[in-house]
Amino acid sequence: MSSIIKSQSSASLLVGSRLKARMRSTGKWHMAEIVGIKELDEGRRQFYVHYDGCNKRLDDWLSQDDLDLSCVRIAARESQQSTTLVSAALSQRPASVIGPSSTTEGKQQQEDQPETGASTSKGWARGRKQLKLVDKIESAAVAAQGRSKLLELRQLKRANNIVACIKNVKMIELGRYRIAPWYFSPYPEQLCHEDCIYLCEFCLKYCKSRLCLGRHLSKCTLKHPPGSEIYRKDSISFFEIDGRQNKLYAQNLCLLAKLFLDHKMVDFDTDPFLFYVLTEFDSRGFHIVGYFSKEKISVEDYNLACVLTLPPYQRKGYGKLLIEFSYELSKYEGKTGTPEKPLSDLGLLSYRSFWARAILELIIKQNQSAAEGVRPSTSINDICEQTAIKKDDVIYTLKWLNLLTYCRGQHIVCISQDAIDQHRVAMEKCKLRIDPTRLQWSPKDWSKRMNRVLER
Repeated sequence: MSSIIKSQSSASLLVGSRLKARMRSTGKWHMAEIVGIKELDEGRRQFYVHYDGCNKRLDDWLSQDDLDLSCVRIAARESQQSTTLVSAALSQRPASVIGPSSTTEGKQQQEDQPETGASTSKGWARGRKQLKLVDKIESAAVAAQGRSKLLELRQLKRANNIVACIKNVKMIELGRYRIAPWYFSPYPEQLCHEDCIYLCEFCLKYCKSRLCLGRHLSKCTLKHPPGSEIYRKDSISFFEIDGRQNKLYAQNLCLLAKLFLDHKMVDFDTDPFLFYVLTEFDSRGFHIVGYFSKEKISVEDYNLACVLTLPPYQRKGYGKLLIEFSYELSKYEGKTGTPEKPLSDLGLLSYRSFWARAILELIIKQNQSAAEGVRPSTSINDICEQTAIKKDDVIYTLKWLNLLTYCRGQHIVCISQDAIDQHRVAMEKCKLRIDPTRLQWSPKDWSKRMNRVLER
């Protein structure tokens, strides 16, 4: 249930209220929902809004001047309580859920010393225990106090989920770039109050000030991601990082990626994953461009779990290069692969473009190599085998390109000259490609290694 009111004051606005808000990037008014409210001094308030039908990266804190109070739709009953819970969560959210504790000792460690794997692992384990505790309390509430207590706890969890939708980091500095984050990431609370979080571009340790970062850089010996370099061509390199052997780096990489990926879950346990980091090399070292992760053991043949190109390097072909590299690894493994679903909006665009390029490239090559007067022939299975793209993705791409035609009881691939010309134009623009001869890598049987660990 909801009610529509007319108001000249922002004091009546609650979490869940819907109204028109002015989008700062365009200056246009757009329908939005209030996700969070922040109380300022002198009775002033700020409102965190999500614009209907828009990506969450456009969510922003607005003042009353950016809101149209002439027609406000307010949800009934639960709105006031939700507002109170969200305000409490914003002000009292524990800093120890993820990362070092907020005690004086933890702050001193963060300022003066690089984190140890043991201390950070304790922070992650502490957060995992707290999450499990909430579920245990909820189950006990059903047995002891009935449904009313359960509803109260669920409202509290909902408030915490709303807080997780609010961007908490203002700015990060990574190497020579300052980047404005798009989404929430669970960095330690004391860092989120700073105007900028400073990251070491080689080990990804986070610091609260440039002075703290300088002290760290004087001790940090890394000039490239930890792990093995498995590919290099010109200034491009790929490093393979084991989430079990390099747990601290993997956790810091996940925290960084969460700033730019809405659907990514920050996993406490990085042991089951491999991370492939794409870098650019110069005289100062190997600078991170992006990465993708994959499970060591995947029953569904996933060859990619998460992929990210950092904003300064986007729209330069690095996204497709990461995807192409994941399929090159699948070819070495002798099987077809597919990314984990659902894909993000940018991920879907990149994958669809890569699938189309790989399939069209194969069909055109077969057409050119066919003898004169002989119609080239191929099957879906042949395409899957030669491109390492899973069958469902091949069929989806052929349908998206309108290349599948039903004729005489069977589906045939019919490609026009216009599609060939468009592909050639796209290939002329594509300058970044994987050279399989430069890949120094062999697949590992992780199932055997896992059995050995379990036996121990």
